[in-house]
Amino acid sequence: MNVRALCPGALLLAVALALPLCAETLQQDAGAQQNSVPTGTQTTNLPPQSQQVQGSAPLRVMVGKSLLINTTERIKRISITDPAIAFARPITATQILVHGKTPGEVSLLIWDELERSRSFDLRVDVDVSACAEEEHRVFPEEQIVVTPSRAAIVLSGHVTTEDVAKRAGELANAYSPKVVNVLTFGPVGAQEVLLQVKFAEVDRSAVTQLGLNLVSTGAANTTGTLTTGQFGGFGAPSITPPQPPVTTVAGGTPITTSGNTNTLVGAPSISNVLNLFLFRPDINFGAVIEALQTKNLLQILAEPNLIAVNGKEAKFLAGGQFPFPIVQPGAGFTAVTISFKEFGVRLAFTPVIMPSGNIHLKVAPEVSTLDFANALTISGFTVPALSTRSAETEFELQDGQSFVIAGLMDNRVTDIYSKIPGLGDIPILGNFFRSKSLQKSNSELMVLCTVRRVSPTTEPPPLPKDPKPFIENGKFDKNGK
Repeated sequence: MNVRALCPGALLLAVALALPLCAETLQQDAGAQQNSVPTGTQTTNLPPQSQQVQGSAPLRVMVGKSLLINTTERIKRISITDPAIAFARPITATQILVHGKTPGEVSLLIWDELERSRSFDLRVDVDVSACAEEEHRVFPEEQIVVTPSRAAIVLSGHVTTEDVAKRAGELANAYSPKVVNVLTFGPVGAQEVLLQVKFAEVDRSAVTQLGLNLVSTGAANTTGTLTTGQFGGFGAPSITPPQPPVTTVAGGTPITTSGNTNTLVGAPSISNVLNLFLFRPDINFGAVIEALQTKNLLQILAEPNLIAVNGKEAKFLAGGQFPFPIVQPGAGFTAVTISFKEFGVRLAFTPVIMPSGNIHLKVAPEVSTLDFANALTISGFTVPALSTRSAETEFELQDGQSFVIAGLMDNRVTDIYSKIPGLGDIPILGNFFRSKSLQKSNSELMVLCTVRRVSPTTEPPPLPKDPKPFIENGKFDKNGK
């Protein structure tokens, strides 16, 4: 009887003693789960559902690393849109552990106990920690920033030389096949380089012409010319037709005037007045000899001065543009569009100031002219060719030094022969029935450049001085002006 009476009290005592033990066990289990999180895992806290901002920054985790997400609401279930990119699992009622597998972007969905859902963008990037440490170890004095962008490593910042930027990119290739190198190089500051250029082109040409034109003005009642047509010809004299006998009456006496045969009127006209002309009127025979020799000397000089910022390209063009058609066939019709091509004296250069103070230059001079001898006719349009001489080189100079680009020569020989078929092939005498035109041209382009370092200044540059003043001081006209 006493035992039965004590049983309810014993049960209450046992429950009271067991509650602290259960609470301590739950705390130990929660602590064990938290301790199971790897050391060095990144942690982020999600805002309450009522304070969530639309368009917030995505959650980021690296490949092979984990991210611990803390929530204020108790979690009921979670979901990842692509488990191949990231894996997520709840470890407590308010904690989620996300592990990155491959680079990419997925959505993380979270439901609380009230079935309220939230969606977050989760981005998995390549791990750049080892690459950043290696970059700083190899280049300790350079300002290189290594950041991830999904499967690519981005190198940003500023380095001293272009060679350092290239080697930093090659080092990053050992950690990822995709490297975006946006490093800038060169000394810090807006340093400028002045390039003084002189273009000198000497063009020598020689022309030799030799030919013979023969003309008969009516020997044996025959008029004719003999020419190859290379240096012009003759205009034959006009011929009056034959006239019949005419009978007239004068004072009652008929008078008959006899007719005449063909009559030459005027002299032959010469189309080229610079020829040697010989004429024998007694035998009605003349000749024109073309024997000319011409020599020309042409010199073209341009002196552009260009200023470029360190590492930036500067260009110069003294010439023009010529239009040329582009035929574009269509369905049942042909369209012609006009494009423009530049020609003239062109120069492009890129300076880089080295840490030693030397100036590294990339220079590309070009001289082009229109060549109508090799022109092409398309749809009635005559498109000239371009005769171009260009060079491109890189070298390093000190401040104030000069360099010369020479040897851009153009030697041409044009030899044109004309003859009368048959007569021109006769030995020795055939030379009288031939003509020739020989043209030789020899041109050379020289480019002289001087490079100087300049700095920005607020002082205005001096104006050019006139060799003679427009109005002398103290001298006015009679009107006082």
